[in-house]
Amino acid sequence: MPAFPPTAFELIQMPVSGTAAITRLYPPLGLPLLLPPPAAGSPAPLQNSASAPAWFFFFLLLFPPLLLVIASFRVRSIMTDATISVICYYNGQMLRSKTDVTYEGRKAVIAPIDIPVECTFEELISLIHLRTNIDKRRFKLLLNCKYPLSNGNRFQPFPIWDDSSVQRMLNLVNSTAIDEIELFIEVDRVKGLLNQSVGGDVDFFVRDNHNAAHPDYGCGPSRSQVPNFGPHGDDDDDCNDEEGNNDCDEDFDDECNEDADVEVDEHASPFTNFNQILENEHGIYVSTQAPSCDVSNHLDDETLDESSPVNYHLPPTPQFQHVENLDNAVASAWTPWVQHTSGYSGGEFVIGEVFNSKSDLQDAAKIYSIKSHQEFIVVASSKKLLVLRCKKAEECNCPWKLRAMVVKDTSLFVINKYTGPHTCVNPCLNRDHHQLDSNLVATHIKSLLKAQFTLTPAAIQASVMETWGYQISYKKALDGKHKALRQLFGDFSQSYTELPRLFLGIEQSNPGCVVIWKTCEINMPPNTAVFQRVFWSFKPSIEGFEHCRPIMSIDGTHLYGKYRGKLLIAMGCDGNNQLFPLAFAITEGENTDSWGWFLACIRNTVTKRMGICVISDRHPGIMAAMSDPHLGWAAPSAYHRICMRHFASNFMTRFKDKVLKNLLCRAALATTVRKFNKHMNTIGRINSEALQWLQAIPFHIWALSHDEGRRYGLMTTNISEVFNSVLKGARSLPVTALVQLTFFRLNGYFVARRELGGNRLASDEQFTPYVDALLQGRVVKAGSMEIVLYDHVKGLFHVKSRRGRTNRVNLHEKNCTCGKTLIYGLPCSHMIAACQHRCVDFRLFVDAHYSTRSYYETWASLFHPILNEDEWPLYDGPTIVPLASMQRMGTGRPRSRRLHTEMDNREGITSITCGLCKQLGHNRRSCKNRNQL
Repeated sequence: MPAFPPTAFELIQMPVSGTAAITRLYPPLGLPLLLPPPAAGSPAPLQNSASAPAWFFFFLLLFPPLLLVIASFRVRSIMTDATISVICYYNGQMLRSKTDVTYEGRKAVIAPIDIPVECTFEELISLIHLRTNIDKRRFKLLLNCKYPLSNGNRFQPFPIWDDSSVQRMLNLVNSTAIDEIELFIEVDRVKGLLNQSVGGDVDFFVRDNHNAAHPDYGCGPSRSQVPNFGPHGDDDDDCNDEEGNNDCDEDFDDECNEDADVEVDEHASPFTNFNQILENEHGIYVSTQAPSCDVSNHLDDETLDESSPVNYHLPPTPQFQHVENLDNAVASAWTPWVQHTSGYSGGEFVIGEVFNSKSDLQDAAKIYSIKSHQEFIVVASSKKLLVLRCKKAEECNCPWKLRAMVVKDTSLFVINKYTGPHTCVNPCLNRDHHQLDSNLVATHIKSLLKAQFTLTPAAIQASVMETWGYQISYKKALDGKHKALRQLFGDFSQSYTELPRLFLGIEQSNPGCVVIWKTCEINMPPNTAVFQRVFWSFKPSIEGFEHCRPIMSIDGTHLYGKYRGKLLIAMGCDGNNQLFPLAFAITEGENTDSWGWFLACIRNTVTKRMGICVISDRHPGIMAAMSDPHLGWAAPSAYHRICMRHFASNFMTRFKDKVLKNLLCRAALATTVRKFNKHMNTIGRINSEALQWLQAIPFHIWALSHDEGRRYGLMTTNISEVFNSVLKGARSLPVTALVQLTFFRLNGYFVARRELGGNRLASDEQFTPYVDALLQGRVVKAGSMEIVLYDHVKGLFHVKSRRGRTNRVNLHEKNCTCGKTLIYGLPCSHMIAACQHRCVDFRLFVDAHYSTRSYYETWASLFHPILNEDEWPLYDGPTIVPLASMQRMGTGRPRSRRLHTEMDNREGITSITCGLCKQLGHNRRSCKNRNQL
């Protein structure tokens, strides 16, 4: 017999069809490789098989299966030894935009972990706890990986909550060009474990991956720990018997009469529900505008003890304090592939299984029926008992039944009898499901609404279809959204009653805030008043406005909730050209009286600065209030200017000529009277009526060249419009939630910008970043100019630009014939060139409001945490109720009553053209001459 090769050996199997199959085993992997039989005439591996003993052939029969088993174990061992590098981020907050996902936080930590390719979800959680030292008894983990989308270089968060999602995350290394997976870790406080014995012999337990054995990590559904954010509506309405049968069947006749404890049905305050929603603790408010955020005005997390008697009122959702860049201030678009479940983990129910409330049990039963494509009916439903059975029990003799009772002295429900699964067969599937009602939809979309207030019914329909495969109606989606909003933020009508005490709580922790009410008590019961208006402004805004530029933009926007109304806003502008929220008011509408009342409140309680420039549109109420000498806004106390965009829109609506509109904008933006007159003459040659219309309006309220530097170059009310867009989602919420959003959002602005100002002061930066960028560009431009000195005492210069334009500069009077120095409060490039010629520091000509010191003092005041609701002062005034006539009538989607103007038309978009008649305004399908052509 020849010697075996050093790296392999050959094995002769039993002859098959006169040939011998030779199998070569590769030792490093232990994998069998079938080799072809030896060619004719070649020496066989074993020269004389007949001379071999019998035990050798018996060994040959058993050895190949043994090698296959060993090889399979070897392959599995090699595969399980492979690991994938995962970069974990923790001690921070995940931020999502339209195209990317980032992780930010002042104390954020990055930790690499090597994860086996066949890692399970439980193993992943254990590895994370081992690496991060997060206390799993107090906190549950919320895991999201950075998932690439197929359409371009875009990423979105992908939730990790079970074994399949872990494998999908790990497969990114093979399916994409990603070398390292980024895993974002957030934490949520564990509410408590249900692993005790309560009430007789009923045993509380959680099967499989529930909280009895391990804490719920919050990354997936859990039937025993469904959070209860508030009432889900009337229990009896949710469980109406479709067949009208309210009696128990035979198996439950003796059980329906058993004594059971009645569940206490106390509706918690919406402020208490807010504390359960927020995924934070101890009132630490962190801005997410920059990676390093200043939280020096709040207590440090390490200094707070769980038993501390001081409790703070927290923002309703993290979005209330979200202050990323204004272009992305509204929550990013909803991604339909993100799965959201409402507390059901699949599979059959178990006797003794415990639910936090009856509504949680109802939701679990509904989801079970939806996923199994079955339906049930309610046999009995009360505050202490719930009995369900299959809808086809009589038709198909299906045994599916469920009975649950309330646990004594608690709101918990425990299953004490269950027969399942279904034995009936559903012959067809409907587009909708009877158990998929608006209450279940509301529970399903709570997490979506907390991230995006403006979630549309169409997006809700898509989410339900993605999750359960059923197409719900638009009305059911809208009803579910309204119920979810009520559960998260309270009732619309009740919010007016709770609003006075909320303001008392804010004033208690933040003395100096201004709140002014206007109510009506005519034809009302005793100690009851009808809400008309409320004005509020926070003390940090009042103090910071004294260091802003003397500019104020005012505007009004609609409320979209259950009751109509208008939100009036006054905004300032800081030295870094950023908006500065100053004052707010909720009124019955925009009219002369409401605008006069709003401006009077500002003048009497917020600011008495003289010479403030007020920019607004041409609303008749604003025009009348600004000209009223008794309100304190007439010149010289204040100067009124109108928004150029609204003014140009009114002009376009009247004359409908884009050429004239463009000339008007050029005239309004001209910095010199000469250029202004040039454009006005051109308008007069084209349309004399348009020129007369413009001349009837004083030039100084709309033309920059006649402004005398009052508006600092701000031509529109964009600062108010931008903040309106920030509040867009909140305008559909109850008034208490709207007020809270203004408080927490302003605190976020102050925290982030106070840190920016402090950092620039520490770096000895003289001016804000906005001014530094402008001055740097003008210095470069000034280097190519020609300067001629005429009077070194008065500082008279003749400056010629590279294009041949000449301007006269007077350093003594701080002006230039280009007009830009006076208009913007910054030295123009001509003045900078003259200063460089005479070795004069041009920074002396920068307005003081642009300094870093002024910017820091604008945002230096502190907001203080609001105490918990039970520590607020008692309100002893009349009960505030909304005006009944302000309630929106009808059901379904409210009809838009917005008056569309020329500004709503998108620039550069031409009207459609018919392909048949070549006329504008219609297409082929609606063409009247279609049959003739």
